[in-house]
Amino acid sequence: TLLAAAAVGSFTGGALADKFGRTRTFQLDAIPLIIGAVLTAIAQNVQTMIIGRLLAGIGIGITSAIVPLYISEISPTDIRGALGSVNQLFICIGILAALVAGLPLSRSPLFFHRWRGMFGLAVIPSILLALGMTYSPESPRWLFQQGKISEAEKSIGTLYGKERVPEVMYELRTAGQGSTEPEAGWVDLFSKRYWKVVSVGAALFFFQQFAGINAVVYYSTAVFRSAGIASDVAASALVGASNVFGTVIASSLMDRQGRKSLLITSFSGMGASMLLLSLSFTWKVLAPYSGILAVVGTV
Repeated sequence: TLLAAAAVGSFTGGALADKFGRTRTFQLDAIPLIIGAVLTAIAQNVQTMIIGRLLAGIGIGITSAIVPLYISEISPTDIRGALGSVNQLFICIGILAALVAGLPLSRSPLFFHRWRGMFGLAVIPSILLALGMTYSPESPRWLFQQGKISEAEKSIGTLYGKERVPEVMYELRTAGQGSTEPEAGWVDLFSKRYWKVVSVGAALFFFQQFAGINAVVYYSTAVFRSAGIASDVAASALVGASNVFGTVIASSLMDRQGRKSLLITSFSGMGASMLLLSLSFTWKVLAPYSGILAVVGTV
């Protein structure tokens, strides 16, 4: 339910950001995230749980669409790529934090039951998002496109310093004037002109997910438990930590090694890891070592 709703939310995020602005959309997006977390924490039946997950999914989808957009529009060109990597790094840190949060809750009931506490904790980052965007500057590019010139200049001054206002305003004006290319729509994605780049982009995302990462992240605790690992939650936290470590390594190598070689190495490694994980549970000869192999393959 959450993932299906996130797909819907990701389609609406860009339109909302264009209509209401980037910071206001973040604040509006906190509403379904907060309500979704509360509903799942207090749910007394499956229907309420599904509605809560539906709202949380919509909120996640909207955020996933506008975070990269907002970062690209407020970042100086010389650090735009680095800030994009920081976004991915903190997604991995968020996954790790969620896994680590289960360690104390597994020993001490919080709220009503342990799982209620886990869902309830999601309210905190949602509130922080809403409060944080109250003090964050609006995208100068969006303000400029809306004809709010004085507000765009004020936002630029907040982001880069008042001395850079004329320079950035000049860049915004020339960017708008210099483009003779008509804006592409959804239908254009399927035209002959773009099919190669669209196919590569879509296939990369598809295979990234289909390679098993969702199974690894969502069900790592169950995998470790079935392999006989004593502390399954701690083992899952190790997976989150390795995820963060991998992102840091990729960020540092990306500009030196190139994107393609890293993708080839990464997908090959994932294939080998999933094969090892599968064999650890299906080959009887490996049964005595299934716990260790499960952790190694998953990490």
